[in-house]
Amino acid sequence: MKVSEKIFCRVFQGAFRAALPVLPYREPEILQEVKMIPKLLQKKKIKRVLLVTDSGVRGLGLTNRLELGLKEVGIRCAVYDKVVANPTIHNIEEARKLYLKSGAQAIIAFGGGSAMDCAKVTGARVVKPRKPVYKMKGLLRICKKLPLLIAVPTTAGTGSETTLAAVITDAGTKHKYPINDFSLIPHYAVLDYHVTLGLPRHITATTGMDALTHAVEAYIGRSTNRYTRKMAEDAVKLIYENLKTAYDDGQDKKARSNMLEAAYCAGVAFSRSYVGYVHAVAHSLGGQYGVPHGLANAVLLPYFLEEYGTACQKKLAKLARFAGMVPKHTSDYRAAAYFIKWVKDMNTYMGIPDKIKEIRLADIPVMSQHAAAEGNPLYPVPVLMDQGELAEMYERVMERGE
Repeated sequence: MKVSEKIFCRVFQGAFRAALPVLPYREPEILQEVKMIPKLLQKKKIKRVLLVTDSGVRGLGLTNRLELGLKEVGIRCAVYDKVVANPTIHNIEEARKLYLKSGAQAIIAFGGGSAMDCAKVTGARVVKPRKPVYKMKGLLRICKKLPLLIAVPTTAGTGSETTLAAVITDAGTKHKYPINDFSLIPHYAVLDYHVTLGLPRHITATTGMDALTHAVEAYIGRSTNRYTRKMAEDAVKLIYENLKTAYDDGQDKKARSNMLEAAYCAGVAFSRSYVGYVHAVAHSLGGQYGVPHGLANAVLLPYFLEEYGTACQKKLAKLARFAGMVPKHTSDYRAAAYFIKWVKDMNTYMGIPDKIKEIRLADIPVMSQHAAAEGNPLYPVPVLMDQGELAEMYERVMERGE
């Protein structure tokens, strides 16, 4: 990256960091159980809601308890269950039409990050009917209060139940992009471990590594403060202590509860301190090929940590010591190296590959362009990279034939 471009990026990031204390960040109010939602809606005199989920979650019966509870107190519930893995503009427009047709007064997002993101932007389209989704891309393009939004995460990974971000895919252009606005932060988050019990192992693995990526990228970036560092540290420690258990035994209540807390803490951290190039590249892979976001993050994370080298060594060492991975007296070099090794070992243990098989060489120029546009100048990464340098990272994780 050219020196002038680096200076611009760092000045831009510095300005955002200086503004952190005065920006209107907030956190959702926490509910411990799904059964608390009907009473909350009654208290707020809401009689009609839109439930946004996907067919898999609903097919497993995870929403039954909520739907029955709403019916018992006389709250009508319209259900949009067509959300796809990388939610599209089409999903949002369908959900918006159902919201208006049903006369809904609130939105309940029930599922993983895709359901959360779809629900958030559906709410944005409700309050900004003349602004198409593609014009919401980037920072602070909504700036209007959404209908009451309740988020019920069924995976412990995205942290979307507490973030100001939503990521949407334009199916026509195969472009996946983030929308960031304070109004997208849910009003309530329901951290009920019951809805995560028995989550398939591969989803437990990839969403858990997604949460880890959020915490790590927030922590090693240059826009942290005492609060976000604490949240990231807590998230990493919880993941280190509980992800393997949750993966091995999907019914372990303590591990599931702790992983929900970890994902929430990581979400708080990156909402304020942002993510990095791992996410920028992962978003492009999701848009181009439909690669699940958590999977892409898991594969990419160790590659970028190694590429950043000494620029993130001290911070990785602190994370390793705080989580209890290494003794307190371990040198920064050894502690950081152990942290990266642990990430790789966890991927291997949980069956996550070390390459992205979908990547095609001909697609890298466009994807790296999207990643560079997303990451620069916003993401306060340890080492700045331009389009060409990011293109090399795609090639490193590309699966090559014999």
